[in-house]
Amino acid sequence: MSIFPPIDTAPALLAAIGIAAYLLGSIPFGVLITRAMGLGDVRKIGSGNIGATNVLRTGNKGAAAATLLLDAGKGAVAVLIARAIAGEDAAQLAGFASFLGHIYPVWLRFKGGKGVATFLGNMLALAWPIGLACCSVWVIMVLLTRISSASALVASLSAALWCYLYGPSTMIGLALALALLVWVRHAANIGRLLTGKEPQIGV
Repeated sequence: MSIFPPIDTAPALLAAIGIAAYLLGSIPFGVLITRAMGLGDVRKIGSGNIGATNVLRTGNKGAAAATLLLDAGKGAVAVLIARAIAGEDAAQLAGFASFLGHIYPVWLRFKGGKGVATFLGNMLALAWPIGLACCSVWVIMVLLTRISSASALVASLSAALWCYLYGPSTMIGLALALALLVWVRHAANIGRLLTGKEPQIGV
């Protein structure tokens, strides 16, 4: 069983797709939306993160929803365009590159978000049943704990399990890589979860 897709696309095209996907993923929608709506610089609010959870701390649910959809959308669009141009190897590379772009954006001196929305967008575009399963895990965890970070950590880990159980097995490698990066980006959150100091959503 292979956990990666076969490499069928020409290296030069893969490189071009990877760069384009990274730049797309680097668009900091949380920063752009909060500025456009006169909500200030989201990097100076709450946790300082540019993702939807921190945008919600501005008190504007519309801004948070828009950030969530656009951050997920850029991951999905990168995958779908790459798949249309080349194939599954390019699609997975685009997913990984767009995710890297979100968490390490060139436009913000490589200080980006934690990647949860972009991760979910990647999964939905690559294999929508896997994406829906991950979204369901996230929602269930939010309902049970009201803790965004815990929900993200469990949902990201579940992706590789769903791929193993139901396929495609060739997505397992990517799912594990993205989950590892999600956990790395949530290192501070994990510390607070272990000490019982992680805030709940809306608190």
